Amino acid sequence: MAEKRDYYEVLGLQKGASADEIKSAYRKLAMKWHPDRWVDGSDEEKKTAEEKFKEASEAYSVLSDADKKAKY
Repeated sequence: MAEKRDYYEVLGLQKGASADEIKSAYRKLAMKWHPDRWVDGSDEEKKTAEEKFKEASEAYSVLSDADKKAKY
């Protein structure tokens, strides 16, 4: 399995980004990589979209939660 990337890097943000910036960046990536948007894509594209969507979701779940963010 691939090594975990920095969550801020995944969302395209700098460390110390505000909650609004985190939410906005996640929404943009979620819209871009949501698997339902890649229904007509090749199997390779679908797999890539699914992986990137999961990665963005994980990053958002950590950075949007104050306790998880503090531990991170």
